[in-house]
Amino acid sequence: MVPSVGPVPCTGETEQSELCPVDEHVLAKTTRPAPRADLIATWQQIPLYGRIVIGVVLGVAAGLALGSQAAFLSTPGKLVLRLLGALAPPLILAAIVHTFMTTHLGGPLAARLPRLLLMNTLVAITVGLTVANVIQPGRGAGLAPSEPAVETPHTANPLVAFIENVPKSLLGPLGDDGKVIGVIFVAVAFGMALRKERHRPLGTVEHLVQLVVDSLIKILHWIVAVVPLAVFGIVASIIGTEGFAQFQALGVFVLSVLLALTIQAAYYLIRIRFGSWVRPGELLRGGRDALVMAFSTASSTATMPVTYAALKDRIGLRDQSASMGALVGANFNNDGTALYEAMAALFIAQMIGMDLSMHQQLMLVLTSIIASVGAAGIPEAGLVTMTMVFTAVGLPVEFIPVLLTVDWFLDRCRTAINVMGDMNVSCLLDGKQKG
Repeated sequence: MVPSVGPVPCTGETEQSELCPVDEHVLAKTTRPAPRADLIATWQQIPLYGRIVIGVVLGVAAGLALGSQAAFLSTPGKLVLRLLGALAPPLILAAIVHTFMTTHLGGPLAARLPRLLLMNTLVAITVGLTVANVIQPGRGAGLAPSEPAVETPHTANPLVAFIENVPKSLLGPLGDDGKVIGVIFVAVAFGMALRKERHRPLGTVEHLVQLVVDSLIKILHWIVAVVPLAVFGIVASIIGTEGFAQFQALGVFVLSVLLALTIQAAYYLIRIRFGSWVRPGELLRGGRDALVMAFSTASSTATMPVTYAALKDRIGLRDQSASMGALVGANFNNDGTALYEAMAALFIAQMIGMDLSMHQQLMLVLTSIIASVGAAGIPEAGLVTMTMVFTAVGLPVEFIPVLLTVDWFLDRCRTAINVMGDMNVSCLLDGKQKG
């Protein structure tokens, strides 16, 4: 008698079939996501601004509870700052190279475009510096630059040692400083960013530059994902050691930036009223979708198609005028970003009691213009380019994390002004006679 043969046992190489039955209870247990994975997925579904708000609330609670012991929680903020500082130069370089390679300039309006863009940016920076000098939002905060702690090999903080091994510049570890750990940081970051791009065809130099930009932006997204944790630590550390004085100053700073952005918006509308056939009310009504999207996404690049459609279809500008301002100008015109960076530098200088001379403020103007061009198409552009602006005028970059607590809101406001500036340029290019 031949014994009956049961179903073929399942192996790792056997496909699921009727011959390979699976216990439904076992399957449910093996496929059910882990609670930790559920928590991470839920956290990632919350918008960035929501996560930052949660970080602020928890930071205030932790600071009040821990007091001066909360000082160590500032480490994530220092790490984010270090990473942004390392990423900023190559990202700005790649963005500017890509912008000039891919931007198509031509026609009779091309000569007017640079003048309009430069004028708008200069006005924005002037407005920002004027408001900051008059209101002085950082005055009286009582913030002083922290003295670097002297660490010995026996007493060195491991967290400090870790941060010191994070490269200050993306290409720095490739030099002669001998920090192999920095090379590993760079290699791992690019290796992870390029995993899904390894089969991308690179037929032209433009494709190569685009790949570099995409990889750097992907790494930037990873850094931005840590910002809520950094905000939590920064808020807890400040509340625990300094109290609420700095946040009172930040509140005045936010109001000052909003005032400056409002003045810049009024300047746009006045220029349109006297330099174009478009009426200011028509611009606001026709372009409201683009302005709302700019505020919602905090990305003028993502808003470009909506801006172009609004200018051409709803307002009625000529195709060339609409495309020059909305598509070409958007790559160079970041007036809100330039205004914010100039005000932020002056605000921090006031907080630490550092008087910026006229020469330094002129250097601030020049650097902000360059940074605003390099920030085109970069998410969280203000954070990325801020280190360059601070360094140019001799400000300590260690205080940039203080701005993280309000940057998520002001980023949306200045992006809306960036888009309004693009609309302004298009209307002025269209002239005083309707086509």
